[in-house]
Amino acid sequence: MAIIGGRAHNLEHVHQVGRLGYPFAEISVFDADEMARAIQDYLALKERYGIYYLAHYPNEGNPFDAKALGETFVPKMRRLMDVTHALGIEKGTLHFWMDKRWADPGLLSAKVGLLSEMVAVASDKGITLCIENLTEQYESFAAACDAIPDLRMTLDIGHGELLSSENTSFGFIRHLFDKIEHVHVHDNHGGKSVKDDLHLPLGEGRVDYPRIFSMLSEKGYRHTVTMELKPSEMPQTKPLIEQYLA
Repeated sequence: MAIIGGRAHNLEHVHQVGRLGYPFAEISVFDADEMARAIQDYLALKERYGIYYLAHYPNEGNPFDAKALGETFVPKMRRLMDVTHALGIEKGTLHFWMDKRWADPGLLSAKVGLLSEMVAVASDKGITLCIENLTEQYESFAAACDAIPDLRMTLDIGHGELLSSENTSFGFIRHLFDKIEHVHVHDNHGGKSVKDDLHLPLGEGRVDYPRIFSMLSEKGYRHTVTMELKPSEMPQTKPLIEQYLA
């Protein structure tokens, strides 16, 4: 059975996820200095509730400027992974846009190189680094997955409903299932822009979770699932995940 936890954007959210009895909280690890100052508070909550943490890293910035990403984002990720390691985190999700429909081959090749560098750093620290789908379909991740054996994927099912006639999760599950190490769960009504990424509880949008989870279950998915919702919305969503993944 998959392991279900909750998203926590701050310490108060960790409190709420912990009080709900979930085994892990996926925490925002965006600023290394800020996290370093709060590390003892996070460690205390980890012990208090008997939970563990997953990391959710920041957006990359301008996804079209590989030179700037190499000079600023990669060093930032190195520092963030130092903090991640100190928190005992063994899995983290990375936004690193790779959509071949809009990014030219040269840019994608350069970004695969940067991604390989970050995955190597993560692996040295015992962290599984998972790239999260944004607008991409499975074809856009295939080259990176082939080139970087240790790279894994966070399948964001809600994102898969946007900018696509069919939820892109189906393609990822069919073609890259062995790379899927983590899943994000939230609902929406489809759409073509960031404002359509509503992060609704399951059942309040149009995402075909029964069918998607059925495919994951048939493939034998046994890894982590994060409810990317407000803590108050998680109790109504968790039973549906358990039902659909059974």
